[in-house]
Amino acid sequence: MDEIFRALADPNRRRLLDSLNSRNGQRLRELCSGLDMARQSVSKHLAVLEEANLVTTVRSGREKLHYLNAAPINAIADRWMRRYDRRRAETLADLKEALESAPTSDTAFVYTTFIKTTPERLWQALTDPAFTRQYWGVAFETDWRPGSPMVWEENGQRTADPNQVVLEAEPYRRLSYTWHTPTPEWAAAADIDEELLATLAAESRSKVTFEIEPFGQTVKLTVIHDDFPEGSTMRQMVSTGWPQLLSALKTLLETGETLPTVPDETRQS
Repeated sequence: MDEIFRALADPNRRRLLDSLNSRNGQRLRELCSGLDMARQSVSKHLAVLEEANLVTTVRSGREKLHYLNAAPINAIADRWMRRYDRRRAETLADLKEALESAPTSDTAFVYTTFIKTTPERLWQALTDPAFTRQYWGVAFETDWRPGSPMVWEENGQRTADPNQVVLEAEPYRRLSYTWHTPTPEWAAAADIDEELLATLAAESRSKVTFEIEPFGQTVKLTVIHDDFPEGSTMRQMVSTGWPQLLSALKTLLETGETLPTVPDETRQS
C-alpha cells in the first residue's frame, strides 16, 4: 500500500485524479490543458499514479485514454483505514467516494484488479459456466468464436438475441462481447420494474472487454465496459456491480471460496 499513499501525497497527482473524476477517459493533451504543468511533468505524475494502480490506461489508436481505478481505494477502505487517525480516515473515505462516484457523462467504465492466478485459469473463469455460475450466477451458451451468438442464462431465464455476440476471443489475453438484451423475462427475474426496463431497453447496446496480462506472480485483469450513451442508466448499474463481481471472481480464484450472493440490482455486470 506504500505506493498508493506516496501517489496520493502529491497535490498535483490529486489534481489529476480530480480531473479524471470530472471527466474520465482523457488523453494526455486533455489532462495537460487543464493543469498548469508541462506535458513531461504530467506524464511523470501519471506514471506514478499508474504504477500505484490508481489510473488505468486503454489504447485508442496511437494515444492512451486515462481512467480512474477504484480498486486500490477499495483495498485501503477495507483493510487499512482504521490504522490511521480520524482526519486521514475521513479524507480517504471522501476520496473513495469520489473515485467510485462516476460522472453521468461517462460513456465507459474501466476497472483493473490483480489476481494471484494464471492467464489460463482466469480465461476459464471468464468462459466456463462451471465457474461463472459460482461468482456471477450467469452461464453463457456459445463456442467463444468471434461473431458467434451468445445466450445468457441467469435466474432460470435464458436471454437470446441476434445482437448478443462474441466480438473478440484471443485465449488467455483478450475477450470481448456485446452486452445482453434487457428483456421483460430478465427484468422480472432480476426484480427490475417496468419503468426501469423501458429506460434500459431504449439505450443503445454496450460491450464489455477483458484484457488479461501476466504481472509477476499475478495476472492483471482490466475490464472495459463501454459504448454507453451519455447519461446511461445501464452504466450506473454496472459501475456498482462490476467491483463486487470482480471481488467475487478474485476470491474464488485465490481461495476457492465464493462471496455471499450479490443483490440482484448490482448483478447486472
